[in-house]
Parts: sequence; C-alpha cells; structure tokens
Amino acid sequence: MAGSPLHRLSELGQSVWIDFLSRDMIHGGELARMMREDAVVGVTTNPTIFEKAIAAGDAYDDQIREEFAHEDDPRAVFIALAARDVSDACDLLRPVWDGGGGKDGYVSIEVDPTLAHDADATIEQAAMLHARIDRPNLLVKIPGTREGLVAIEEMIARGRSINVTLIFSLARHAEVAEAYLHGLERLADAGGDPSTVASVASFFVSRVDTETDRRLREVGRPELEGRLAIANAKLAYQQYEAIFSGERWERLRARGATPQRCLWASTSTKDPRYRDVMYVEELIGPETVNTMPEETIRAFQDHGRVELTLQRGVDEARALLERLAEVGIDYDDVTETLEREGVEKFMASFESLLEGIRAKRDALTAV
Repeated sequence: MAGSPLHRLSELGQSVWIDFLSRDMIHGGELARMMREDAVVGVTTNPTIFEKAIAAGDAYDDQIREEFAHEDDPRAVFIALAARDVSDACDLLRPVWDGGGGKDGYVSIEVDPTLAHDADATIEQAAMLHARIDRPNLLVKIPGTREGLVAIEEMIARGRSINVTLIFSLARHAEVAEAYLHGLERLADAGGDPSTVASVASFFVSRVDTETDRRLREVGRPELEGRLAIANAKLAYQQYEAIFSGERWERLRARGATPQRCLWASTSTKDPRYRDVMYVEELIGPETVNTMPEETIRAFQDHGRVELTLQRGVDEARALLERLAEVGIDYDDVTETLEREGVEKFMASFESLLEGIRAKRDALTAV
C-alpha cells in the first residue's frame, strides 16, 4: 500500500506513529504489517495502553507467574512486563531507526505517573528504564509538568532520549524546548555527543477542544466550538520553527543536535459532531509526528485527505485566542486544568493497571 493516504502523508514529512502496543501485536505480526501497509515508524505507550493490553487474553500470564514467583510489588512486575514488550518493539523498529539516521523507529515507555511532581524520583526511574531496556531507539516519556522540566533537562544532559508528554499550552511548550536546549548545551559542554539524543514534544490536541467546548456551551458561544485544539497546535508549530532556528540553535546543530519535533498526541476525535480524522488532516506538516490510535489509522487510510495544512490559517489561529478571551474563555486556566487532569487520569489508570495485575496474579494462583 505504498500509495496509501498515510504513505502520502509521510512523503510530506510527517511521521506516523501508533499510540498502542501489545505482546500479541508484536509477535503476531500486526505491528510489522502496519509498518509495511500503514507507514508506521514509531510507537507510543502509556499506562492506559498497557492496562488494555494486559487485561486482554492470556499473552502475559506466563510472565506474570514468573515475576510473582520472586517479586511481590506489582509495580516491579509491570515494569518487567512493559520492558519486555518495549524491548521487542524497539528491536522490530530498529531497521527504521538505522535506515533513517535515528529520526524515527522509536518506542516510548512512560515513567510512573505518580512521580509527575517529583523531579528526583522521575530522574531515577527514567535512568533505570533507559539502563534496563538499553536500546538506542527508546524514548522515555516524562510529563511536561513544572517538576518534569527539571528531569527532562537532566536526562538530556546525560545523553538520554526523552518524549515529553502532556503538553497543552504554548508557554509550557516553550519551557519544554528550553529544557531540551539547555540539556543539549550541558551535554556538549561536558564533551558529550548531542547527535545521539532525540526528543519529541507531545502536544495534546483533542482534549483541548473537549474542555474548551464545554466552557463555550456554558457561555452560549457554539460558533467557536471545535477550533481551539487545531489553532493551538498550529501556533505551537510556529513556536517550534522560531525556537529551532537562529544562532543558539545553529551552534548546537553544528555539533549534531536534532530539533525536538512536535508530536501531535490525543488525535482521535472525541466529539461525534466532528470529522473523525480532523486532528490528522488539519495538522499535516514537515518535521512533525502524529501518534494515532488504531481506529484513527484505519479511518485515515479509508478517507483521509492529504495536503499540507499545518501552516495555513496561522493569523486566524492567533485571532481565535483573542476572540476566546473576549467571550470569557481563560486559555491559561483551560490548559492548566488539562495538565492537572491529565496527570490525575494517568495516575488513576496506573492504579487500575496495578489492580489488574494483582487480579491476574490471584486468578492464576487460584488455577
């Protein structure tokens, strides 16, 4: 399917990553098929994704038995389960990483979301995950909280590749980019090689409309619904282009550094009123990533429209922010709410995942 919509999207410079991973998907050939037929060149995971994968079927049962034979902590068992899947996926995607000079072929694993406001603990676990999985095409995901910024800079300075997740605001995106740049500068000043480090800034999309539309309904302005998420991402890309240019960046680029690409996350459409591929179609541009769930990949392959859209309507995007402020929508409060709730949702999902692992252990013990 070399001429498929997703292959054509890739030809325009946007990398297709899939926002799901399971053991069956790796070893049953589905991920390899998607790499061939759907232009997939990367994988992202989070606790919710692993919860779904582990709960479905019996693919993890043998390892759960093995791990609980010598380990009581379900957190440690989860890390063992996830590390095996992510290592295997990294190996499968390694030819993409090798063939593209390290641009794609990455698999992401997230630090424990309960550590989102603890920089030191996040650094410790991120370092552990990199050491345990030990693949050059691994990205460790760190939430872009204020405390996370400290951990992001430190891990980049240590020469480790990082996927910064849960970014909602333009201000936080700028802070994330600054943490990346400062980390690279520290690495280079210490004699390290910036060319070995990669990073993406995962800018969440659909959730912005979900929260903003709710507020717009409360103030009776339906004509402004369904617009902020795309405008926000387009302005983030403008910010990316400004940050990764100029004298400071050119010094790092001369040392082999690569830009921290924008990754569009949460790109499934939550509101049935909206086109199911709108968060893909409206954000197509070079040097970006779109990580999609399986259903969005299928939908885009079926009826996605492929054309460069990311740099269209930038003036209108800026005007929209002003218009929203005029009608009483506080952008900063929207994005702060989304960050707080995003961390809380990942924490709740992580606890549910641990409960699922305990339940599996009890069921297997009973048998």
